[in-house]
Amino acid sequence: MSKVRRAVIREWMLLAREKRQSGQQAAAFAKAASQRHNLPRSRRTPHAIIVGWLWPRTGRP
Repeated sequence: MSKVRRAVIREWMLLAREKRQSGQQAAAFAKAASQRHNLPRSRRTPHAIIVGWLWPRTGRP
């Protein structure tokens, strides 16, 4: 899973700063990323896992 995590975070950080500022942008990105990447089964949804990875990297006010 760490390879997937690194790949998703790398994709997120490659976006322009203004496209990764809000939680809404992170949620939309996570939805698309969960369709592109296969995550192992977990109690949490793939969307929730990816949002958790991206949350510290959003420019929230």
